Amino acid sequence: MKIATIKELLDAEVVCGEELLEKEVYSACGSDMMSDVLAYVKDQAVLLTGLVNPQVVRTAVMMDMVCIVFVRSKAPTEEMIELAHESGLVLMKSRKRMYEACGKLYAGGLHGNGEQP
Repeated sequence: MKIATIKELLDAEVVCGEELLEKEVYSACGSDMMSDVLAYVKDQAVLLTGLVNPQVVRTAVMMDMVCIVFVRSKAPTEEMIELAHESGLVLMKSRKRMYEACGKLYAGGLHGNGEQP
């Protein structure tokens, strides 16, 4: 799925990385606990979270993720935006809650951990 499709499905606003919206992603995970994200198998993944601190971006970079979507209208700080820009990450924010956002992506064909429908 293209990141641009995620933007549409979640009615999200791009905060950083607009030029990367045509990039393909293959899986997603939703968590506010970065320890859970570290245990997650990576593969060009999207992270959905309501946690707003620089560690979120650092974790995504370490796990080779390509996009972070902040749910519940959370907005990244300037420090996070700068880190994401330097790392080539897309940052988006959506008003949707975590449960609804994950459900929309799953129903749209993006599954967790590379699983097929």
